[in-house]
Amino acid sequence: MKTAVILFNLGGPLQKADIKPFLFNFFMDKNIIAAPLPIRYFIAKYISRTRGAGAALEAYGRLGYKSPLLQNTQAQARALETALNARMPNVNDMVEVFVSMRYWEPSAEDTVDALEAYGPDRIVMLPLYPEYSTTTTKSSFENFWRAVKAAGGGLHKRRDDIAVHRIGCYPLMKGFIDASADLIANTLKQAPADTRVLFSAHGLPEKIVQGGDPYQDQCEKSAAAIAVKLGLSKDQWRICYQSRIGPLKWIGPSIREELEQAAKDKVGVVIYPHAFVSEHVETLVELDEEFKKEAEHLGVPYYARVPTVSTHPLFIGGLADMVMEEIAGKEQPRVCGGKFTRCGCVKEAA
Repeated sequence: MKTAVILFNLGGPLQKADIKPFLFNFFMDKNIIAAPLPIRYFIAKYISRTRGAGAALEAYGRLGYKSPLLQNTQAQARALETALNARMPNVNDMVEVFVSMRYWEPSAEDTVDALEAYGPDRIVMLPLYPEYSTTTTKSSFENFWRAVKAAGGGLHKRRDDIAVHRIGCYPLMKGFIDASADLIANTLKQAPADTRVLFSAHGLPEKIVQGGDPYQDQCEKSAAAIAVKLGLSKDQWRICYQSRIGPLKWIGPSIREELEQAAKDKVGVVIYPHAFVSEHVETLVELDEEFKKEAEHLGVPYYARVPTVSTHPLFIGGLADMVMEEIAGKEQPRVCGGKFTRCGCVKEAA
């Protein structure tokens, strides 16, 4: 039995010349900007041109004009592959983990080519987004199946013969919660006693959440579960959102608002990006540099950032256990309790 696990992630530029086309691909996604194609094309061209020569260029420039996301995701893939092969009950069973980036390389088309060469008997689709959103998980799944159909090869022809498992979300997965709590606890050891934990997630426009997207609800559930694991009281932690762009109203509170409140309360903060599982520009530049400087300007007495779960053994082990349970046919709990019809807890149709 040959199993293919596909790790889905956002992707990022690998060199300076990639920045504008990467941004164009991002804003051309109908799940990101729900405008008719001609209008979306104009918006994507405008944003990629302006941000690609401005804020995004400057941010990626601090990283050598290269996102570390692919390298980090590949490390997670190798760690997960090792963990899964060790769990396979039959020594002749094989597991290979593939990486598929939504907006850059390796693209869904690249992944389909690699899968064709591998010839899997079953596929497990595993997004590196613990909390489900139509803008991330749904978009990645849809893009993958478009690539399968466009390729028209053996994978498309064998779809009825290949077992396909989709893991839509895992905001309360034990390995994720435990790894997060461990990393935060280690950071809090160096912090003053009255430090507040800020759980920061990438923001979304309000209209997306109002349209039934479960992302905000799941982000709040993740943060609350980690806080319980740490034994934090309600006044010791807050949830906030970062990376706002454009004129639309976004979900809140924003991280800037929470930093302002911390300054008023005269308490330090420890930031944990609980919706990110690997380091990239939003953690290494936005949190480590820009908001750290903002906190200092506001007079926040202490500022530290917790690393992402990355290849933490508890997180990788949790992913491996989840994959094994999925292929064994065990029912996964409905995290949202059936509240969201578009939630990843409900299997996406291929």
